[in-house]
Amino acid sequence: MMIPSQSYSFNGIVVITLYFISLFSFFLHTLASPTVHRCRHDQRDALLEFKHEFPGADMNFGRFDNMRSWNKSSDCCSWESVTCDAKYGQVISLYLLGANLNNTLKPNSGLFKLQYLKSLTLSYCNLYGEIPFSLGNLSHLTYLALSENKLVGQVPSTIGNLTKLRYLSLSINHLSGKFSVSFANLTKLNQLDIRENDFEPELIPDMSRFHNLEEFWGGNFFGPFPTSLFTIPSLRWVHLGDNNNFTGHIDFGNMSLSSRLSYLILANNNFDGPIPESISKFLNLELLDLRNNSFSGPFPTFLFKFPSLQCVNLARNNFKGPIDFGNTWPSSSTLRFLYLADNNFDGQIPESISQFLKLGKLDISNNKLQGNVPGCLLRLPSLQLSHNSLSGFGKSSQVLDQAQMRVLRLDSNSFQGPFPHWICQFRLLKVLDLSNNSFSGSIPPCLRIITYSLEVLNLRNNNFSGTLPDVFLNATSLYTLDVSRNRLEGKLPKTLINCTRMGLLNVEGNKFKETFPSWLGSMPYLYILILRANQFYGPLYHLHESTWFQHLKVIDVSHNDFTGSFPAFYFSNWLQRTTLHLEIDVVYFEYLIIQDDYDYHSGTYTSSMEIVNKGVDREFDKIRQDFTSIDFSSNKFYGKIPESIGLLKGLRFLNLSGNAFTSYIPQSLANLTNLEALDLSHNQLSGQIPRDLGELSFLSTMNFAHNNLEGPIPRGTQFQRQNCSSFMDNPKLYGLDDICRKTHVPNPRPQELEKVSEPEEEQVINWTSAAIAYGPGVFCGLVIGHIFISHKQEWLMEKCRRNKPRVVIRSAR
Repeated sequence: MMIPSQSYSFNGIVVITLYFISLFSFFLHTLASPTVHRCRHDQRDALLEFKHEFPGADMNFGRFDNMRSWNKSSDCCSWESVTCDAKYGQVISLYLLGANLNNTLKPNSGLFKLQYLKSLTLSYCNLYGEIPFSLGNLSHLTYLALSENKLVGQVPSTIGNLTKLRYLSLSINHLSGKFSVSFANLTKLNQLDIRENDFEPELIPDMSRFHNLEEFWGGNFFGPFPTSLFTIPSLRWVHLGDNNNFTGHIDFGNMSLSSRLSYLILANNNFDGPIPESISKFLNLELLDLRNNSFSGPFPTFLFKFPSLQCVNLARNNFKGPIDFGNTWPSSSTLRFLYLADNNFDGQIPESISQFLKLGKLDISNNKLQGNVPGCLLRLPSLQLSHNSLSGFGKSSQVLDQAQMRVLRLDSNSFQGPFPHWICQFRLLKVLDLSNNSFSGSIPPCLRIITYSLEVLNLRNNNFSGTLPDVFLNATSLYTLDVSRNRLEGKLPKTLINCTRMGLLNVEGNKFKETFPSWLGSMPYLYILILRANQFYGPLYHLHESTWFQHLKVIDVSHNDFTGSFPAFYFSNWLQRTTLHLEIDVVYFEYLIIQDDYDYHSGTYTSSMEIVNKGVDREFDKIRQDFTSIDFSSNKFYGKIPESIGLLKGLRFLNLSGNAFTSYIPQSLANLTNLEALDLSHNQLSGQIPRDLGELSFLSTMNFAHNNLEGPIPRGTQFQRQNCSSFMDNPKLYGLDDICRKTHVPNPRPQELEKVSEPEEEQVINWTSAAIAYGPGVFCGLVIGHIFISHKQEWLMEKCRRNKPRVVIRSAR
């Protein structure tokens, strides 16, 4: 029997022996293994030289510190964004996505000394200038990304030397010239993206030699359909939309029977004729975007036979006739997005649409559909049926329990009767638009159930009556409330004060009767307030009132019974109008509704607004973010027009007509250098018209009629362009000869005065006012898992990214 001390000694010997055996084995392995090289000095020096070419680079910009770690004291293979060959220490990859380099690429840049480079990413780097010819020296490149910069000029011909390229992205720059010559030799490309540049229009070259091409994002090509592109069996993604200009019929020719094509985007071209049935041979198709062309013919039923189809966009074409999905559809279990808006479809929405069990969004707006809305559609997360002639609803009791509705747009149809109470069951609803119908009766109190999630509530231009119910206690997400042009009465509910994100409030054309709701001034983001054509009364100004609207851009209180005068400093409190610089972006209300993997973006949501200026008839496609407007017309205001009006530097429209203002026209109006329309007619103003108003270069319309003005009409160009009626009924005003083209303008006789004093029919400027975009366009927003784990994630997120709330004013259509 071994004693303990002997046992311990024996174990120690074994451990020591094993240790030396392991050490010796490691030594032998090291001798047999190739040497692991550190970064080569020439490679390090080239990288440091490249770094020093960008002294203005922001190392803290974007997601990466990028070149902050680059210094001589460390191995360059360990530097951020640098990858080396493990065996020889050569730099083979440089990944500087999002580095704010803010400079040009120099022809002799250290970058071009990295002759072993295989992958180069300089996207989103704020690079400008031309692409140097030296780029062609990097002959080992297989991956080159220069997208999302400010590069200009022609693509250098030396890019044709990069014959090993598999991936090339030059998208979203300002490159020019003809591109097809440059990439003719790059036949090994898997992916090519040149969209959104300024290339010269050219015919797309023969693509049949690009046997390995999987993804093609073209830019500024024109001519007939590029049939040769679809003979490539490896092709998966084709994007020929946006800034291309293809024409004629689609012809897929002798397409590859083994085609892997999954995504086909031909949007925004001039294709016409019917969609060929041969497209149904692309059995792997998941996305088909043909919007904004001139395709015609009946509803293309055959499109829905694809077994993997998830998104179809046929919006803004010339299809006509009834919508017919047929009976059995392989795609019924996969289709999630269907866009049929802006065509000429008629008849009823077929009940067969219920077969698409996973449908998340349906947009059939701007067609000629009639009849009822099938009840099965009320289970969809997003339903847009605007601008049709729909008049009722099918049975919905079976689907409301599972309803996940977020967006419901039924505006501009022929619905009538009471408010559909079943809407109150949509507890996740964000956008509700019932405007421009004939709904009647009261607005139900059950709306309080859904106002906590609502972002848009538009009940404009119906026949609702009674009071506006007090349902806004938890409406903290509400951006837009439009109940204009109904028959509502009483007072505005005080719970509106809880709508802390409210951007637009429009109650025009009702019978609301109360004093000015100054308590709305505590809303921090209220940009547009329209109280026009109601029975509001009393003064706007109160001596002891300290709260005023912080960001108000448009106010219209016209056609009410407001009265009172204003102190000289009144407008000095309106700080938001005194500067053209805004800290908050208020061009759009824009947001994206994403819930349960659905992207419900569908273009721009709009509600309409009117501004009245006699003699003005213009439409605005888009109003700049510094747009402001004041309309106090047709009330009973009196006294002097406050001199502080001149502080509102960004003011575009000013209408004070139809009141009892007296004294002179403030000289400070000449400070409003952005003013476009001025209406001071139908007051009791006296004195002369300020001469300096003629220096306002944007002032295209003005009206001083029916006052007590005197003296000469200023001879500035802006005045000479006005209509004679803009100065009528000012007996002591002279200088109308050139304007009215008469040698003598006699004082009107009493009967003529009566005729002149009749207000002419006002021309109304209609444009869209506050708008909420729940997505940036009408392209199918795919939220498909395997896309998001591919490199297409950045593109899709760019299309669908969430932006901060903004306000827009667009022309009414």
